[in-house]
Amino acid sequence: MVKAIQVGLGHWGFSWTKEVIPNVPTVEMVGYVDSNPEALARVQAELGIAESKCFLSLDAALQAVEPDLAICTLRTEAHYPVVKQCLELGLNVIVEKPFASTIAQAKELVALARERGRVLMVSQNYRFQPAPIAAAELVGAGKFGPVNLVSIDFRRHAPSQGYRYWDMPDPLLADMSIHHFDLMRMVLGDEPKRVSCRTWNPVGSPFNFHPIGVATLEFEKGTIVSYRGSWMSSGPVTPWAGEWTMDCSEGEIIWSSRDHFMGVAGPDRLALRERDQALVPTDLAPIELADRRGTLGAIAKVIETGTVPARFSSGADNLHSLALVQATILSASRGGDWVEIAEIMQ
Repeated sequence: MVKAIQVGLGHWGFSWTKEVIPNVPTVEMVGYVDSNPEALARVQAELGIAESKCFLSLDAALQAVEPDLAICTLRTEAHYPVVKQCLELGLNVIVEKPFASTIAQAKELVALARERGRVLMVSQNYRFQPAPIAAAELVGAGKFGPVNLVSIDFRRHAPSQGYRYWDMPDPLLADMSIHHFDLMRMVLGDEPKRVSCRTWNPVGSPFNFHPIGVATLEFEKGTIVSYRGSWMSSGPVTPWAGEWTMDCSEGEIIWSSRDHFMGVAGPDRLALRERDQALVPTDLAPIELADRRGTLGAIAKVIETGTVPARFSSGADNLHSLALVQATILSASRGGDWVEIAEIMQ
């Protein structure tokens, strides 16, 4: 068992406390931290968390308990200082995405984790679903040869679907597309080279910043990704991971993932089409711990065994996904000019 504390019990943090952490049997919770007494009172009243396990500060918690892992589920701007403090105190850390606000901050955290010999993981939960795992394995095995073109569509109508972050800067690229960017890297087993992106805010939108965007991404092995995302779409709703068509030399891999919407859930889907043949649906192997439970279970296993599995979203790995976010935002600010990933990483 890995002993853990959770830092951050707000809206999303409470979801972790209620829905994720209790369903990962290898994690034993020894403390909960939030500077807001009302947040602590809520987990005690609604989830039955013992008052003795609740603390108003990380320092107070570590005077009372000895955790191996900090589960950091705070607002984005608090990620860097809290993760830094946790690493300096000798804790392993799993943190929600994006794990820092800038590449410089992210690099500092990665270096600190390496220096202290601790595991730093970013909870890229979309990696822990059957369809993207299967797609990554098919690409890695060269099922249909090299991947030439990938087309991805993400469509949601935020005003009618309970979205509430109207003031968030870059609500598409920073809040949503980071999932899709990270999946591109994982599924292709490749790194991005440069990007071009345009974003906009349509008439009548409640967003203060751009909720729609299109991007072209060029990867090191030559694959081009055409990406289209919208929080203001009137078209058919896509699964959260989007709809993917991967055009390879000898056929297509077509898939979607995280297909749940307003109380209705469906399975991941993947189908294969050899060139000039019919589309053939493929059975997907179930995974033991999916989604956020998968990320938490993965870091617990790394802490227990010292072995880092394939497709593990370490801080060092996630630098490249964060760089894609920063690059697309910069490209959009330049009117769609190409931005080299090397420029961002520097």
